[in-house]
Amino acid sequence: MSTPGGPMRSSRLPLVPELPKGDIVSTYDRYEDAKHAVDVLARASFPVRQISIVGNDVRSVERVTGRLTYGRVALMGALSGAYLGLFLGLLLFIFQPDNGAILGVFAAAIAIGAGFGMLFGVLSYAMNRNRRDFSSVMQMIATRYDLIVEPDLLHEARRVLIESVDK
Repeated sequence: MSTPGGPMRSSRLPLVPELPKGDIVSTYDRYEDAKHAVDVLARASFPVRQISIVGNDVRSVERVTGRLTYGRVALMGALSGAYLGLFLGLLLFIFQPDNGAILGVFAAAIAIGAGFGMLFGVLSYAMNRNRRDFSSVMQMIATRYDLIVEPDLLHEARRVLIESVDK
């Protein structure tokens, strides 16, 4: 990665995001392969702080994880509400002067949190019922990953990677 004023002038990352400057050592279809190449270079004592992995042609991928039903929405809402109740129960435990009824406080906080979470989840689902009847996970994925390095280190990086393939 290049910084203004010469390589490695500052050990901090730039305050404004910018694309790394340099030459492409190699290109990979999978991120894991690009990471493996950096691992190979690191094991060969290559200055890995001068390397960047740049993802190109980024795409948004939404993976459908299941169908939403009232039961599933109620369960998800109850679980997230229970987590909030557990957190509030911990806060009450910290600031409660009497530790005699702490188990009851925890149980009540979790039950109330689960109840409100379930209620809000089901109400939200009921209002949006015809718009979205499935759950999903959104990911950003690149179609190509370039290994970028400072121009003066390009030949050394390629030599190390070629030697690792020959072994």
